[in-house]
Amino acid sequence: MTRYCFALDLKEDPNLIAAYEEYHLSVWPEIIQSIKEADIKSLEIYRVSNRLFMIMETGPDFSFEKKAQADAHNPMVVQWEKLMWEYQQALPNAKPGEKWMLMDKIFNF
Repeated sequence: MTRYCFALDLKEDPNLIAAYEEYHLSVWPEIIQSIKEADIKSLEIYRVSNRLFMIMETGPDFSFEKKAQADAHNPMVVQWEKLMWEYQQALPNAKPGEKWMLMDKIFNF
C-alpha cells in the first residue's frame, strides 16, 4: 500500500466547521463508492482548529489521474466537492484551483 498525506483549511467560522464535520458523519454513499472504486483502501481526515489533515492509503491500481477523471464524470462527486468547497479554503501557498495539497514526508521512524 502507498500512503499519501494532504492538508487543507476550513473557513475560520465555528458554524461552518461544525457543519463540515456533520457532513462527514454520514458521507454520501456515492462518495464512499467512488473512493473504493479508485482503489483507495483507507481514508482518514483529522482537524486541528481550521486545518485539515488527510491520510489516504491506496492499492496498486490507484492513480491520481484516473481518480480525477472519474470524479469529473461523476455528478455526485462533482456535487459533493462543490458543497464541501463552501466550507473549505485553499492553503495560503496553494496554486489557483488547488484544494488538498500533497504533503512531503520529512521524518519516518
